[in-house]
Amino acid sequence: MITAKAPGKLYIAGEYAVVETGFPAIIVALNQFVTVTIEESHEYGSIVSKQYQENSLYWQRQGDEMVFDNRDNPFHYILSAIRLTEQYARQAGKTLRVYHLRVNSDLDSADGKKYGLGSSAAVTVATVKALCAFYELSLSNDQLYKLAAIAHLDVQGNGSLGDIAASVFGGWIAYRSFDKQWLADIRPTVSLKQLLEMPWPSLSIELLTPPAELSLLIGWTGSPASTSHLVDKIALAKTEQQAAYQNFLAASKACLEAMIEGFRRNDLAQIQTELRHNRAILKDLAHFSQVAIETPILQKMGALAEAIGGAAKTSGAGGGDCGIVIIDRAIKTEALFEQWRANQIERLNLAVHLVD
Repeated sequence: MITAKAPGKLYIAGEYAVVETGFPAIIVALNQFVTVTIEESHEYGSIVSKQYQENSLYWQRQGDEMVFDNRDNPFHYILSAIRLTEQYARQAGKTLRVYHLRVNSDLDSADGKKYGLGSSAAVTVATVKALCAFYELSLSNDQLYKLAAIAHLDVQGNGSLGDIAASVFGGWIAYRSFDKQWLADIRPTVSLKQLLEMPWPSLSIELLTPPAELSLLIGWTGSPASTSHLVDKIALAKTEQQAAYQNFLAASKACLEAMIEGFRRNDLAQIQTELRHNRAILKDLAHFSQVAIETPILQKMGALAEAIGGAAKTSGAGGGDCGIVIIDRAIKTEALFEQWRANQIERLNLAVHLVD
């Protein structure tokens, strides 16, 4: 039996701008995982999620095609990952087989709370990793990222794919998205194997080392947000208010480059300054786009953290989900967590996950 896992993620800074080619963001991988297991079968295959057992999917092979018994299924990212990885396996001369694939996720709570930790990206990466092991395909992390990114993009249709990078590489990363129009144009002209081996324009993934005194705090506000929906609304504002949007992009890029330099220089104060700057930039974006990125409870969470010396902001698309705080670990935070609880903010006691 093959087992593979991929971590969830949170955005630290650079949200929304990162969907544009070459614009930077900082993302962190967390020690909550999606785990995929694959066990060979002979008569029929299955896809089973511990979280969605009532929607288990059963399938058979007709040649190299997967044929499903039921048409309405919740496993679009898994199926896209299977399709792309098996396409790669065929090009590598592998014989496709039948198997049972099982999924288990830590990224939502046991009682169904969705924390916004990037479960679709993590399940895509874990599925690709497991199938690569199953078919004995040797992919570098760069190639694994590219394969999972294509699979995820085929389903979601938008986004930066930074959450895929975090799930593949782990730790803290500085990420710049590739040119998606280039990918769309070149895919019909080259094999998948060739596509994974060539450089992708503007793509950059840099591992960062945080200052030793940096502590990352995460608070969940209890209101899940739809990233795709919010990104679509920002895309509309991009079209209707082009000058304001271009100013936002320029400000975000300058801020993130300064923050990345803070990591390189091991400078916690600079990182905190630029995190606050990024929060202000996102507030400007929210104002001219009329998108509620920072909800009242996220504002409260940030104000409480700032009062004791933390730098706080929303994480990801906003509209709910998580807020983050970067603070000197020497500062005592027990009283802050009590204030969060009093305001219905749940502290997520997670750590950064480093890939072995």
